[in-house]
Amino acid sequence: MKTLAVIHTTPVTVQTMKDLHQKIRPDVRLINLLDDSLLADVMQAGSPTPEVEQRMRSYLQNARLAGADGVMCACSSVGEVVEKLRPDAEVPFWRVDEPMAREAARLGQKIGVIATVSTTLEPTARLVQRQGDIEVQKVLVEGAYAALMTGNSDQHDLLVSRALRDLLEQVDVVVLAQASMARVVATLNPPPDKPVLSSPESGLRAALEAL
Repeated sequence: MKTLAVIHTTPVTVQTMKDLHQKIRPDVRLINLLDDSLLADVMQAGSPTPEVEQRMRSYLQNARLAGADGVMCACSSVGEVVEKLRPDAEVPFWRVDEPMAREAARLGQKIGVIATVSTTLEPTARLVQRQGDIEVQKVLVEGAYAALMTGNSDQHDLLVSRALRDLLEQVDVVVLAQASMARVVATLNPPPDKPVLSSPESGLRAALEAL
């Protein structure tokens, strides 16, 4: 049986990956590694630090010791660390958002990237921009992340939905830089008439199928 390890920086994505794993390829063994201080440290510093990079390297090694045939990082804020460590990894090391970025470039030339955290917005936008001759429009939803962290999910969803509707009017396709925003799409009425992409399912599916 093949084994995929997923590195998480928030508990929010752990259950999401478990549910998707059962839906897509339950015959592959799944290991979840969680360090919820990684994202906080990246946010405080403004970008991944050498210490964050070293911890990511250790999680990659631990995943390999646990029998992983491949490793995926579920957090876009440290996605560029994945790319830096990838050449020396003993097993494939994937970013969860890479398949989403490729799909966005296939669907349109004007691509909107929306996030509630700047340290997630910027690396996601850079990843999308590298997909080809495209125009990227970035939107940071101010106040939404703070609302979510203080338990005010309704305020978070309201702020995100307003920003998302505005962005959809200006681009061909929208990329959600954070999985936590995906639930807002389902509440939009009327539903969006343009593609809105999220990374968990496409990223996990690509990694599982690669194994």
